[in-house]
Amino acid sequence: MNRAWERGPSFPGQNEFGDPAARDRKAVSLRAAWSRLQPRDVIPPLVLVVVGLAVYHNSFAGPFIFDDICSIPNNPHIRRLWPPWQALSPPAHCTIEGRPLANFSLAVNYALGGLDVRGYHAFNLAVHVLAALVLCGVVHRTLTGPRLQYADSSTTRWLALAAALVWMVHPLQTESVTYVVQRTESLMGLFYLLTLYCVIRGHGSVHRPGWYAAAVVASAMGMACKEVMVTAPLIMLLYDRTFFSASFRAALRDRYRLYGGLASTWLVLAAAQMATSHPTAGFGLGHLTPWGYAMTQPGVILHYLRLALWPSPLVIDYYGWPIVRGITAAALVVAGLLSATLWALYRRRAVAFLGAWFFLILAPTSSILPLAGEVAAERRMYLPLAAVVTLAVMAVHTVLRATPRPHVRRGVQTALLVIITTALGAVTVRRNEDYRSLISIWKDVVTKRPNNARAHMNLGHYLAEDRRIAESRAEYAEAVRSEPTNADAHYGLAVLLTLQGRTDDAIAEYSEALRLNPNHAQAHAGLGAALARQGKRP
Repeated sequence: MNRAWERGPSFPGQNEFGDPAARDRKAVSLRAAWSRLQPRDVIPPLVLVVVGLAVYHNSFAGPFIFDDICSIPNNPHIRRLWPPWQALSPPAHCTIEGRPLANFSLAVNYALGGLDVRGYHAFNLAVHVLAALVLCGVVHRTLTGPRLQYADSSTTRWLALAAALVWMVHPLQTESVTYVVQRTESLMGLFYLLTLYCVIRGHGSVHRPGWYAAAVVASAMGMACKEVMVTAPLIMLLYDRTFFSASFRAALRDRYRLYGGLASTWLVLAAAQMATSHPTAGFGLGHLTPWGYAMTQPGVILHYLRLALWPSPLVIDYYGWPIVRGITAAALVVAGLLSATLWALYRRRAVAFLGAWFFLILAPTSSILPLAGEVAAERRMYLPLAAVVTLAVMAVHTVLRATPRPHVRRGVQTALLVIITTALGAVTVRRNEDYRSLISIWKDVVTKRPNNARAHMNLGHYLAEDRRIAESRAEYAEAVRSEPTNADAHYGLAVLLTLQGRTDDAIAEYSEALRLNPNHAQAHAGLGAALARQGKRP
């Protein structure tokens, strides 16, 4: 009698788990792999995790601010994870619009902890630390790759750790980490770096198809987080040309499936953008032309570079940044930097890739496409900062390499890294304190940019909520002074004057708001109530 049924069905690989000898071989293999794991392999990720927690330990209690409000507390699309298409359908007119995967991450946070802000901050920090770990791997594998061929493994690991560590603790990153909804930037940055890491790992690997498939998946996920990911396929091709291939043609010929897959992820971005409105972005904005925006951006880019070297003052809202109409000295400087990058790429210098990384990733937000709401934003430097930091680390290493005594060189490098990391980390900790309350963050903005009408209005709003009416009125008065054509500022000032019993002054402000915006419904209602209070007919 055939009793095979007593043994149950046979599956491929069954003996691997059922055979004691196979289990022993597997255990020996795992022990061998563990024994090959050296402290030098464990220390960099451990340092990045510990330092990341240290510099952002005081960020977890910061409340939802500004764009967070629409995207999280007032976002009904994050209330349920099932059906998933609801969580993948961000609401219109919010920062999260057109970024379905970022919206889904908020839904996961809500499912785990509701509106407990600590969970959202913990997620942001986890994404940032993971991005630093991937950056460390990218730098290390680039230095040991076929084009650069750094033979000293300890040196390449140190350089990779230094670049990732300084990038992670830099205060310019706080907006992308501590400001909850700006995880759109850090999530996109993580998938951008993962795409590059998978492309690097796939080169020359026996598991090439798997690595390249992972790169395509990472690129698609990044496209669902933020529009800046649009440059990723181009950066991957440029990296291939710079560090692997003899020409662009050779790169496309040898890896056409990879680049076809990466290019196909643009369809994900297109699909995510089809349903968006984006009233503050595009070429149809009459008050902000592509030329005016393009001429303004060189000054913005130089501001970013200055903050990369000296991160002060940091501001979450650059509303009111002056629009430039002609060619300026800043435009000439940026044109010179861009020309130098293009020339160096033509000469096939690997360092020029860092310049290309900087300019290409900034291109969607710092070129000719007008973004009326925010001409400048520090979070846009999240990924470009990696190029600046890596270039600085390599420059210091090149200078110190002339030191004849290796132990002296290592001591100086370590001391510099500790000093710079400690200094930048201390500024980051201090910057996180500015996010501790809604009033403190807007006070910080108006202190650093006193002509920012929107910041004065936001500060005035939260002061009014705190029953500090006189201070609130003063802020709205500053908003009117900074931007006399802002109807909302006049309306807010009118409301506060009404609360203080200054009805005549309030009527004047309501009237001015309606002159500037005849369709301002709240101003109509406020003016009617004020006139009725005086016994007059509206």
